[in-house]
Amino acid sequence: MPGFLVDFSNELANAVERAGASVISVPEGGREGVSGTIWREGVAITAEHTIRGLDEVTVVLPSGETAKAQVAGRDHGTDIVVLKVPGAGSAAILADEAQARVGEIVLSIGRRREEGLAATYGLISAIGGPWRTGQGARIDRWLRLDLNPFPGFSGGPVVNARGEVIGMATSGPRRSAATIPSSTVNRVVDQLLQRGRIARGYFGVGIQPVAFPEGTARTLGLEGEHGLLVVMVEPGGPAANAGILLGDIVVRVDGAELRGPHSLQGALDAEKVGQSVPVDLVRGGKPLQLNVVIAERPEK
Repeated sequence: MPGFLVDFSNELANAVERAGASVISVPEGGREGVSGTIWREGVAITAEHTIRGLDEVTVVLPSGETAKAQVAGRDHGTDIVVLKVPGAGSAAILADEAQARVGEIVLSIGRRREEGLAATYGLISAIGGPWRTGQGARIDRWLRLDLNPFPGFSGGPVVNARGEVIGMATSGPRRSAATIPSSTVNRVVDQLLQRGRIARGYFGVGIQPVAFPEGTARTLGLEGEHGLLVVMVEPGGPAANAGILLGDIVVRVDGAELRGPHSLQGALDAEKVGQSVPVDLVRGGKPLQLNVVIAERPEK
């Protein structure tokens, strides 16, 4: 038994050492600094919320040397910012998070300002399908981790017991730990390097959920009993141009039934930008369909 524990401990230490060769520190990120991951040659990522408003940061490389990094693109929706860091060192070894299993040991790794490389470990406690952030960004997979990253770990990698990166650590709802899986990071990095931003659909309304009177949903052919009440229409926006009015209740976009505000965001994927999509709504108690040309969400 002691031999097994020693072997187990050594394997975890090896995984940290292997992954740590691609972990950087960003001292300007927050009060305690934050971590980052060398994702590709000359390209690193970190948590966007930690260096918001900065176009250039100093990073501490795994070698201990410092370098200047330029922001190549940022996405508030997924909390990913891409940094150009020439000569940054070895890129992380990426894992396919689709192969991850509940109960698998994982580690969160960071490079802290004073301590250097640091790690904590736990388990994958649950795995789910795609989900949406509060800003409408699509995350390919839900990974619930039974571990508690230290302050400064945001932007650093979450790795399996082989030291392969399955995602980026960041802050979730109510300050919980969240993981952006490697497939999502890859997709966002590609777009940010090409365009400097992520294109997302834009409807141009303010909404709030409402419940239909009993029997109304059935009359309208809806599976659910809720719709989205339009409480604001932005002048000149896609909805206004299509003729949507205050007081309309939106129930479907492009055939997808809406069950809450997030479902509207989910219906506005980047591939719909520029497309005319049918929107089913209720006006004055009667069904109505309009076509809305989805625009790209303007940058703030």
